[in-house]
Amino acid sequence: MNTLNRQYEEKVRPCIDLIDSLRSLGVEKDLALPAIAVIGDQSSGKSSVLEALSGVALPRGSGIVTRCPLELKMKRKKEGEEWYGKISYQDFEEEIEDPADVEKKIREAQDEMAGVGVGISDDLISLEIASPDVPDLTLIGLPGIARVAVKGQPENIGDQIKRLIQKFITKQETISLVVVPCNVDIATTEALNMAQRVDPDGERTLGILTKPDLVDKGTEETVVDIVHNEVIHLKKGYMIVKCRGQKEITEKVSLTEAIEREKAFFNDHVFFQTLYNDGHATVPKLAEKLTLELVHHIERSLPRLEEQIEEKLQQTRAELERYGNGPPSDAAERLIFLIDKVTAFTQDAISLTKGEELKCGDRLNVFSTLRKEFGKWNAHLDRSGENCECIILIWSTDVQQQDSET
Repeated sequence: MNTLNRQYEEKVRPCIDLIDSLRSLGVEKDLALPAIAVIGDQSSGKSSVLEALSGVALPRGSGIVTRCPLELKMKRKKEGEEWYGKISYQDFEEEIEDPADVEKKIREAQDEMAGVGVGISDDLISLEIASPDVPDLTLIGLPGIARVAVKGQPENIGDQIKRLIQKFITKQETISLVVVPCNVDIATTEALNMAQRVDPDGERTLGILTKPDLVDKGTEETVVDIVHNEVIHLKKGYMIVKCRGQKEITEKVSLTEAIEREKAFFNDHVFFQTLYNDGHATVPKLAEKLTLELVHHIERSLPRLEEQIEEKLQQTRAELERYGNGPPSDAAERLIFLIDKVTAFTQDAISLTKGEELKCGDRLNVFSTLRKEFGKWNAHLDRSGENCECIILIWSTDVQQQDSET
């Protein structure tokens, strides 16, 4: 066990920390970073899955409850260490002392970012959780796909959400975690259809089936076939989980107790027991698979990411060189530097008033541009003059002919 933990600390944690640190620096604006995006139709169980993995309650309810992309950064701590939480968005950052306050803090953040109501925002909310009970994993939860706008929502709310989801899952560096309830036809789910359009071979799509307790009798074998990858094939396959339902939340069933109930459910189920034995069922098994998938995905993406960083670095250096050297550190030299710049600016201003050429790098000088435009104008006037002379000549001939006839 000590050897396993050491390997885990040496290989898994550094990979995830590297990407999290790059994302926190804002690098993702210029470079695509490896990530796992959680998508699904409304009420598919996305929040329940994130809740089960993180160990904290997240916003729930009918309609759109996830209104901003939620980056959930989970870090496993050693046994006995205290729970730690932090939420950040835009220029705001706050530590969370009590896990019970997480849901409230996320709702406040969403109201700040997307406005009070049912609107959505593309801006990211980052929630960091460190605990002995969470996996080393970073996920990005996205709003559920709405089919019909409800009161207070814009008519195109469905298109807005799809555009937001598309923004994430189109990137080749993103694994799509598609959440689908067991009691619906998987082939008709919009989330899976969207994932298939950007990933037709299913190479970076993982299916998660939820709500197995709501499966209609007689359809259990179909669910087993889906998880066994025999219906809609995905190279990363499928997992099945049973998270807390609203009844269990009302009864204040803890997440720890819910995990135990989930294990008993699959272990005792006539049809689903085989999925449990094969390692395709329960939240802990899902956490293990997701962590390994993310680390492998990061390792595969690092060479390309390194190339992108080098390309961006070279572009930045070239742009900096165009501006020349910056101000010197010595006060006396800075004064001379300033005088030189003012003198150069004055000379350029004088040259402009005389109509002289100025060096503008790769850009065309204003006078060169004006000469071209005046050349076009002159050619246009010449053509217009020729046409005008032709019209006058014809008109004059017509008049002379009319006078002769008269």
